[in-house]
Amino acid sequence: MDWLAWPLLALAAGSWAYCLLTVWAVYHWRRVRPPHLPAAEPVSVLKPLHGLDDGLEENLRSFFEQDHPSFELLFAARQENDAGLALARSLSRQYPRVPARFFVTGEPPYANAKVWSLEIMMREAAHELLVMSDSDIRAGKDMLSVIAAEFAEPSLGVATCPYRAVPGASFWSLLEALGMNTEFWGGAFTARLVERGVRFAVGPTIAARRRVIEDIGGWRRLSEYLAEDFVLGQFAAARGHGVILSSCVIEHRIGSQPWRANFAHRLRWNRSTRRSRPWGYAGQIFTNPLPPALAAAAALPAYAAPLLAAAVLLRALSAWAVSQAALHDPLCRRYGLLIPVQDLVSFAFWVAGFFGNTIDWRGRRYELLPDGRFLRSGAGDGPN
Repeated sequence: MDWLAWPLLALAAGSWAYCLLTVWAVYHWRRVRPPHLPAAEPVSVLKPLHGLDDGLEENLRSFFEQDHPSFELLFAARQENDAGLALARSLSRQYPRVPARFFVTGEPPYANAKVWSLEIMMREAAHELLVMSDSDIRAGKDMLSVIAAEFAEPSLGVATCPYRAVPGASFWSLLEALGMNTEFWGGAFTARLVERGVRFAVGPTIAARRRVIEDIGGWRRLSEYLAEDFVLGQFAAARGHGVILSSCVIEHRIGSQPWRANFAHRLRWNRSTRRSRPWGYAGQIFTNPLPPALAAAAALPAYAAPLLAAAVLLRALSAWAVSQAALHDPLCRRYGLLIPVQDLVSFAFWVAGFFGNTIDWRGRRYELLPDGRFLRSGAGDGPN
């Protein structure tokens, strides 16, 4: 095993360095705050809906109760009798001073139905500054005010709101939320530091100027991609528009999923990420220190204890920085001992993500293309 010990030890050391880099990345992000200026620029909030999510009423209510002086809410669903759309209309009657409009999109011409809803709502939106937010998001009352203040910078084109994931009742959603609130956002903050800026965007809440979306080819171009949020930021940065991780942290209510649905979701996410940024995906070997440490300990059993101790302590430090210093997440304080379990599960899905180019989504099978676009399996003319 001597020939294998040194490469494994190098991987373990690289993951330790990454943990320390994550701590610095969080500190670097926390130093940036929006200007303390009254930002009255009006905002259009675009909300795609599809049925009743867990906690949907309170999620939507948090947008009706924004303290920004000028905003409108737009809601879109595929069918007139959509339960989520009915709930939004009911809430609108409780907040008559908040302008709200509702749209029925019909069957989407794109495989990515969310993009079709956003295209329709942007076409009808009254304002230049758009906030696109999924139905499972719960926001603080100052969200729109903070975003408007950040967009007082003329060069800014796209902003992603970091989120703390809130799980449903299932064990698997709990593990996924722990991973989002430590490993996933640790990677995003670190990418921002290493790349000296942000060259991506992450749903489920993104703010953008209308002209930026039009400049990168509009929703029709974005509809070709499964990870339309990621490439929106990527294309905007490539065109010279400013892209940031906002200082506004929101809640992402991921709901409950049985193991089979959760596994399919995570596999789809990993395969999509590999296609969207292949080199970054390969580099994720360093974002999770426990598996490399276990492999190095197996190759160097005499040093197993210090290897594992270093991995656990540095992972705890980086998890604390992301979940507490950045996201103010109570979940990791309560269930921090489960993070190593989540890390092993996450590593298994990362390995699985290297294999296969198809995904199951909304009851249909799609093929992922090398450039991140996707099409229905068996089709030859792109998404439909």
